[in-house]
Amino acid sequence: MTSTTDVHPAVDPPRPPRRRHATWAALRPLVVRLHFYAGILVAPFLLVAAATGLLYAASFQIENVVYRHELTAPVSQTTVPLSEQVAAARQALPEGKVTAVRPAAEPGLTTRVLLDVPNLPESTQMAVFVDPGTGQVRGTLESYGGSGALPVRAWISDLHRRLQLGEPGRIYSELAASWLWVVALGGLALWLSRRRRNGPRLGLFTPDRAATGLRRTLSWHGSVGLWALLGLLFLSATGLTWSKYAGANIDELRTAFGWATPSISTDLGEHAGHTGHTGHAASGGQVGNTADVGIDKITQAAASWRLSGPLEIVPPGEPGAAYVVKEIRKTAPTRLDQLAFDPASGQVVGELRFADYPLAAKLTEWGIDAHMGLLFGLANQIVLAAIAAGLIALIVLGYRMWWRRRPTRGFGRPYPRGGWRGLHWGLVAPLALLAVVAGYYLPLMGISLAAFLAIDVLLGLRTRPAG
Repeated sequence: MTSTTDVHPAVDPPRPPRRRHATWAALRPLVVRLHFYAGILVAPFLLVAAATGLLYAASFQIENVVYRHELTAPVSQTTVPLSEQVAAARQALPEGKVTAVRPAAEPGLTTRVLLDVPNLPESTQMAVFVDPGTGQVRGTLESYGGSGALPVRAWISDLHRRLQLGEPGRIYSELAASWLWVVALGGLALWLSRRRRNGPRLGLFTPDRAATGLRRTLSWHGSVGLWALLGLLFLSATGLTWSKYAGANIDELRTAFGWATPSISTDLGEHAGHTGHTGHAASGGQVGNTADVGIDKITQAAASWRLSGPLEIVPPGEPGAAYVVKEIRKTAPTRLDQLAFDPASGQVVGELRFADYPLAAKLTEWGIDAHMGLLFGLANQIVLAAIAAGLIALIVLGYRMWWRRRPTRGFGRPYPRGGWRGLHWGLVAPLALLAVVAGYYLPLMGISLAAFLAIDVLLGLRTRPAG
């Protein structure tokens, strides 16, 4: 006869109810499942963005080769006045209105005269390339946007940004940029936790070459992701700044905090009585009954104010407006100073120095230029290409892991549902708030996240046992 206090050795004592706890052990299943969903469903968009971005990284070299005749000219000991170069461009396209002039920045390059011509697509102008030594026109090409992308680079840029689908195509790139930072940070957390479990023998930045099969693939996936992490976060942040929906929200925030990029005023105000000209005043001389000192003297005045090339000179587009001379050097060190000149006197009536930009505006400018491969020239483009190639490798390795662990091979469900139930409410609440805020400012991510959750719930209801 046994005592009532005896316990049969084959019977386990009753387990206490599972407590909610705010630990990584509870959070990890949720991160794993989010990383899995984003990797499977958003990765195709990321793959397209990476492939087209890799092509865009080489677009500058492609452009220089394809349009070598238009972009370059024989080095000459003499230079035709800029006003005569503008006149030659206007003669080549008499139906156009001069909107900007970019003098040859160094010997061997051509002067680019931009003209607004009817029936061109939005943000597109015609560029006339003039030999500064002879004043002869070497060709005309469409020029897109502020970067002056010529047709081949503009086509590649539109492929990367909109898949050549117009405004609807922007959804793909914004969706990719919205999820990229989530996937990258989730992967970082999972990789660091795996190293903590496996001890210091597992390198952070190098794959485990002794591993085989799935472990080897995971090892490469994690180490490549860690090398590419900062680049992926950078591309996500800068890509969102010019997206359609998230970009508009970011602009509102920048404006609210006074971080918007400043612009120089072209309104002459009290000097308006001295003007009355149109954009055709760029060649100088007399326009109607109003004197204009001309683009040659404006260029000389800009040089005396220490503006240096490459420059863009914007003639007055309407009565009461000023000439604007801009530095357009995007490479580091950046030179983006601007001056406004009274066309009647050639006197400076406005000044905007890049040094006076708010810090956030400077960071935005540098970030976008680096994203486009402009800030550090060829080195910048090589880094962008490496990041794009790394992202492609990550996606391929990720799909390979999913394929090796697919349920049809008997692995079951590697990413179980309901991971959030093990979290303490003190962690669930801020995570939910973070998701709501992120979804508000990044609406495409919010909509797709809601779709993921709905699909997950429906699949859970479908597989739930009856009874």
